[in-house]
Amino acid sequence: MNPELERVFGSLPLFSANFLQILSKSGQKKHLDFNNAQGYLHERLEAQLKATGKVRALCLKGRQQGVSTYIQARYFHKVVTSTGKKAFILTHDAEATKNLFNMTKRFYDNCPTGLIAKADLSNAKELFFKTLDSGYSIGTAGNKAVGRGQTVQLMHASEIAYYTNAEDHATGIFQAVSNEDETEIIMESTANGIGNYFYNMWMSAMSGKSEFQAVFIPWFWQPEYKSQQREGENSLSDEEQYLLSQYEHDGLTTEHLYWRRRKLHEFSNDYETSVEKFNTEYPFTALEAFRNPIENRFIRADIVKRAQKNNIDASMSPLIIGCDPAISDNDFTAIIRRKGRVAYGLELHHNLNTMEIAGALKRIIDKERPAKVAIDIIGVGSGVHDRLKEMGYECVEGVNVARSANDKEKFKNQRAELWHDMREWLAGELPVQIPEGDIMLGDLTSLGYKYDSSGRLQIESKEDLRNRGMKSPDSADALAMTFVVGEYLHAGAYKPEYISDKAQGMFI
Repeated sequence: MNPELERVFGSLPLFSANFLQILSKSGQKKHLDFNNAQGYLHERLEAQLKATGKVRALCLKGRQQGVSTYIQARYFHKVVTSTGKKAFILTHDAEATKNLFNMTKRFYDNCPTGLIAKADLSNAKELFFKTLDSGYSIGTAGNKAVGRGQTVQLMHASEIAYYTNAEDHATGIFQAVSNEDETEIIMESTANGIGNYFYNMWMSAMSGKSEFQAVFIPWFWQPEYKSQQREGENSLSDEEQYLLSQYEHDGLTTEHLYWRRRKLHEFSNDYETSVEKFNTEYPFTALEAFRNPIENRFIRADIVKRAQKNNIDASMSPLIIGCDPAISDNDFTAIIRRKGRVAYGLELHHNLNTMEIAGALKRIIDKERPAKVAIDIIGVGSGVHDRLKEMGYECVEGVNVARSANDKEKFKNQRAELWHDMREWLAGELPVQIPEGDIMLGDLTSLGYKYDSSGRLQIESKEDLRNRGMKSPDSADALAMTFVVGEYLHAGAYKPEYISDKAQGMFI
C-alpha cells in the first residue's frame, strides 16, 4: 500500500470522504464529509479512546443530524481495516434496523474494487470477512434474547430511549462487549422523557458515576435548519431574542430561529406544547430535551421554571413537611418542607426501609419542629405513619390519596384535589418559590390529566405513568402532601406535640 493510501486508510474522516458513499437528504449520491455534529462526536470519541483505551459514550441529539450515519461509518471502517473486530447494531424497530444495515451495505457495495477484502458472508443481517475475522451484524430491540451468546467489540445502540426492554438488553447483548482496550459502546438517541434507561444512564454519566461520557449535540449545528425572514413577518420576539443571547456563541443564528418558528406551527396549536415537542426533537440543552412532551400536561413547565427562579422570605410561616415514602428499587422516598409560599429542603432517599424512613422523619421533627407532617400512607407509608404515631408525634397525619376528595363533585379522589391545590399555588398571583433542579421540574410536569364521566378531575396514575416509561414523580407527590392543610397554614392553627425526653430512647 502506497504511503498516501495508507494515510487515508488510517484516518476515518479521510476514509469516509474518499470511499464511503451515502445518499444526501435530497437523495443525491455523495461521499461522507463530516458535518459539524459528526466532526464534534468524532473528536469526543477519539479523545476518550486515547485517554482510556476504549469508548463508552452516550449521545443525545436532535433529529437527522447524521449521528447514526457517523457511527455506521466508524464501525465499518474498523471492521474492514482491522482484524478481530465484530460490530453489532441494535435499533428500536425493524425498519430502522433495515435502514442502518442498508447504509452499511451501501458502504461495502460502493467501495472501489480491490480496496477492501471481499465479504465471505453478505445477507440481510450480516456482513462477515473471514480473512479478517471481522464482521457486522444487526438486531432489533424487543426480543430480550437478541444477540445473547455473541462476543462483540463494537456496539451501537440506536435510539435507545425508545427500547421496550432496555434494561434486559443491558444485562444481555451489552454484556457481550468486554472491558478490554479497543472496545466501544455508543448509545445514541433523541430524548423520550425522563425515567427510562437512557435518561438514567445520561444522569449517571453527567454526575460522573459511570464510565460513559455524555455528548450533547444541539440542533442548530445543522446548516439546513435555517430559514430567511419572510416579507411582512415580525422580527424576533422577546423569547427568540433571549434564545439568541443564550446560544449565539454556540452557533445559533436568527435564520435558525425563523426556521424554528415555522417548525413550531407544525407541532401543535398550543404554543407551550409545541415548544416542548420542539425541544424534544430539536434540543437546545439536555434539560430541554428530556422534558416529557405530553398533550394533556397538568402543570406547565413555564410555571415551574418561574417558581424555581423566585427568591422569597417566608420565615414567619409555619412549617409543613410532606413525605412520599417508597422502598422499591425504582422510586425514592421524597421529603420536602414548605412554609407558606416557599417550598425548600427537598430530600431524596433510596432503599430505606420503613424504620429508616421513620427515623429520618423523627430527626427532622425533633430538630425543625414542624406544625404538620403529612405522609402518603398507601403502601409502605402506613408503617412509617404508625411508627411515628406510636412514638407520640401528634403532628403526623396520614394521607390516603385514593380516598374521596373533600369536594367530591369536582375531584375524582384526594390525589386530584391535592395536585389541583398545588397547581393553583404555583400559578397564583402571589409568587412562590420551589427547589431548583431537573428532578423537581421533571416530576411536577410529568403527569397528564382527564375528566371522568361525571366531570371530575382525574390525575394520571403512577401505573399509567410507568406504562409511558416514566418514573414516579416522587418530589412532586411529596410537595402535594403539604397541601392537605390547604395552601396556607396560619400560625397557631396547629399545636404540634412531641414525645417526651423519657421516650426518646425508645426508637431504634
